[in-house]
Amino acid sequence: MTDANTVKAEIKKLNAQATQAKMDLHDLSEDLPIGWERIPEVAQRAHDLYARLTEARGRLKALDG
Repeated sequence: MTDANTVKAEIKKLNAQATQAKMDLHDLSEDLPIGWERIPEVAQRAHDLYARLTEARGRLKALDG
């Protein structure tokens, strides 16, 4: 079983990555129409990171249960 401290460390890392992905998406939106081709790629990365973060938070909640 995964230890709560390990999951907390994972959440901290994912939170930083998700925040950066959010900022990348924001920056891309401000530069539109320049770089419009990258919208799917940048949005997918943000989506995937936030999905992983949500899943990790759920695992931590289950451990703290």
